[in-house]
Amino acid sequence: MNKLALGLAAVALTVAGAAVAQKAPVNIPVGVFFKGQQSNQILARDHLVGAKVRNSQGQIIGDIEDLILNDQNQVEGVIMGTGGFLGRLEKKLGVRLSALRITESAGKTVVTLPEATKEVLNALEPYKRAKPPKTLMDRAMEKAQELYDKSAETSKDAYQTAKEQAGPTLQKAKDAAGQALEKGKEAAGQAYEKGKQAVDAAKDAAKPDAPKQ
Repeated sequence: MNKLALGLAAVALTVAGAAVAQKAPVNIPVGVFFKGQQSNQILARDHLVGAKVRNSQGQIIGDIEDLILNDQNQVEGVIMGTGGFLGRLEKKLGVRLSALRITESAGKTVVTLPEATKEVLNALEPYKRAKPPKTLMDRAMEKAQELYDKSAETSKDAYQTAKEQAGPTLQKAKDAAGQALEKGKEAAGQAYEKGKQAVDAAKDAAKPDAPKQ
């Protein structure tokens, strides 16, 4: 009977594990996320960031590396890298968005800076940042912290969900196992009593008859 009780407990725990595996529905907030790109939306990486910038003669003079935003999160300009080779000795220039001519040709985005002559590009001072750029170590530390925060939050949510879902089921499993164990004890007690009575009857039957007077 103990094996039966343990078996019932194991089945109940398996059911509890299945309940934990089922995630509770999530209420998605309205007006926060996009399901996909809309017809009136463009992605900066597709049209600006990484795009080659050409002069009025169609020659490539640099590429767009970043966007300049104002305090209203509106794009005011771009950071263009020009000169150098493979990023070495490259000069970064700030260009106003209104100065760029952005067109489409054969399905590709063409970015032109008509005022960019060789003499102008050489005479311009590099774009000055208010804050120094982050080092490779700074970025690595920020990425590590970001991964740690995401992992900790995910683990916390999973633990809380499992706790909420497994609590009632686990209690039911414990109750079922307890009931099975009590029934097993009761049945074993009854079987013991019946066995004892049978043994006593057998002993009585085996006794020799009393001598006749």
